[in-house]
Amino acid sequence: MKRFLSVLICLMLLSPVRGQERRPNIVFVFTDDHATSAISAYGSTRNVTPNLDRLAREGVLMENFFCTNSICAPSRAAILTGLHSHANGQMTNQQTFDGSQTTMPKLLREAGYQTAIVGKWHLKSDPTGFDHWEVLPGQGRYYNPEYIHHEEGRRRVEGYSTDLTTEKAMAWMDGRDAERPFLLMVHYKAPHRSWQPGPQELHLYRDPIPVPPTLEDDYSRRSGVQRVQEMEIARHMLWGHDLAIDHPDDDSRFTYEATVRSMTPEQRATYETAFAEENAWLIENEKDMTPSEILRWKYQRYLGNYLRCVAGVDRNIGRLLDYLQGSGLEENTIVIYSSDQGFYLGEHGWFDKRWMYEESFRMPFIARWPGRFPAGLTRADLAQNIDVAPTLLDAAGAEVPGSMHGVSILSVLKGQPAAFPRSSIYYHFSASEAWHRVPAHYGVRTATHKLMYFYEHDTFEMYDLSLDPQEMNSVYGDPAYADVQEDLLYRLQSLRNDFNDTTGEPLP
Repeated sequence: MKRFLSVLICLMLLSPVRGQERRPNIVFVFTDDHATSAISAYGSTRNVTPNLDRLAREGVLMENFFCTNSICAPSRAAILTGLHSHANGQMTNQQTFDGSQTTMPKLLREAGYQTAIVGKWHLKSDPTGFDHWEVLPGQGRYYNPEYIHHEEGRRRVEGYSTDLTTEKAMAWMDGRDAERPFLLMVHYKAPHRSWQPGPQELHLYRDPIPVPPTLEDDYSRRSGVQRVQEMEIARHMLWGHDLAIDHPDDDSRFTYEATVRSMTPEQRATYETAFAEENAWLIENEKDMTPSEILRWKYQRYLGNYLRCVAGVDRNIGRLLDYLQGSGLEENTIVIYSSDQGFYLGEHGWFDKRWMYEESFRMPFIARWPGRFPAGLTRADLAQNIDVAPTLLDAAGAEVPGSMHGVSILSVLKGQPAAFPRSSIYYHFSASEAWHRVPAHYGVRTATHKLMYFYEHDTFEMYDLSLDPQEMNSVYGDPAYADVQEDLLYRLQSLRNDFNDTTGEPLP
């Protein structure tokens, strides 16, 4: 009798769903600040990511997937709601996410899905739309982090956060209702600042890492707005917090001691041993080094630790893929890997994100669904993080609200022509008074060109991406690009009208 009632309830839950096919499970893996240039499937020359490469070989890699606002909380809100920042209310990290609004997890749960999220949340309000959640408070810690459980409250767990989040994800899958499909969002802290690698990765990337050609960019062929930022490796990285060195000149409140205080004595000893020789060398030789040499030392330390954090993520993605295969879930589970935005890995001399330049604007997006998504496919269609919610709802056979700004790219992932092909995409960053002092701007990108308006400075920049992929030379105002410029200005205004974005200064 109990078995009969269970089947009956399951059939009732299926009622709001279109179609008769068995609905897929969804495992959405999300990291923080993972640049495509640090994924070998995207052509990285710096590192190798074998498990992400495996996912790409067995699924679809999107080459032109972009965020709508390159900063953590707004990107996460766009994923949940399918809306641009001005419409979902999460324009900056400082605001609290309105969990009462319509979100993709809520709609999937209404359609009969079990829903869970583990790991980084970073939206201040409690998660809504999830049957189970266990999230890091705020940014969370790499070592021995606290998690907030939806029923048991806050508790500290010993271990490394990337490993712990994976273990919590697998434990939830072990205990789920096997009769119902599920959405599981696995959100890693890594590779976010302060880039603390786990014990298993501390030995990696000890050889010199290739330096980007724009590391010592002087910003001379653009509008000049680049000079107001505070995100240069040379001038703005913190010795203790960012570079894992207890430096005598470190006068920041984010000291080395503050950065390692969550570690156990054994963890700290292992961590410090890994850097002891390099740190001693710098302290002894720094006085004789040129500014360029110090910059390059900082770059190597920064990139080494960033890539070690990425390696920890990649190793854990392998654990998740092996779990799905071993538990018989692989065949009917969509696995997606993405990150909330890109990141600067020394390009233009920078770390961090926020700008509409390609390195922070572009997001990784790799999706696998065996037998439904062609293996090893690469697509160049323009897509954005607002498309995640419509796509997952579409894959689950649930209705996609017409109010969402994003569109389903399920047809693209199936190797078909895009159902709603885009010729241009819209971006708006507005948190100019926050850390790093990147000026507010909005813009439009097509397959070949980009236009940005820095409205606080009443300044435009425009780039020919086919001839200048590193965006070193703004062609705004160049007579040779007059027609392109006119077209981009029209497209930008049209997108602002279409999305009803009245925030920021209007186009002049």
